[in-house]
Amino acid sequence: MPHKMRLFVAIDCGELKDYLLQLQKQIPDAELSFAKEFHLTLKFLGEVQPQNVDEIIGRLKNAKLKDFVFHLDNLSYFESHNKLNVLWIGISPEKDVLDLQKEIDGKLKNLFAKERDYKPHITLARVKNVHDKKDFIEKYSKIRVEKKEIKVNGFRLMQSTLASEGPMYEELRVF
Repeated sequence: MPHKMRLFVAIDCGELKDYLLQLQKQIPDAELSFAKEFHLTLKFLGEVQPQNVDEIIGRLKNAKLKDFVFHLDNLSYFESHNKLNVLWIGISPEKDVLDLQKEIDGKLKNLFAKERDYKPHITLARVKNVHDKKDFIEKYSKIRVEKKEIKVNGFRLMQSTLASEGPMYEELRVF
């Protein structure tokens, strides 16, 4: 039986890769796992049986899409149980991304649960350990972000393969 595939739907942000790598270098010292590829996830599908991929592609092909632009906004982070886990950069305006995300949710209904508390963001790093959280957040929040622009004219179905050096991404389809 073929292995399940770990899939997600995303907007590629590779055009800003050099700039985002520079931003990563400014993040204060901590045990981090840096993103090597940059995208804005619209929907994480999780583990999918390979035989279901064609149906997912068929449904996503019907998603209504208009071209739009967003730009980088401020740095922020997610934490759980008072522990930092993801460092990310927000975007603005969010409206077009939120609309596209809802459209994708709608196309995939009955196959995947609806997204709750969706927050558009581009992951810069995952946090393994921070020695002094308060000091880290203080320094991290001083990093200035240029409002660089990303033009969106499509989205991608991506496969993520977890490897020891971090996730490896493969594009399955561009819409």
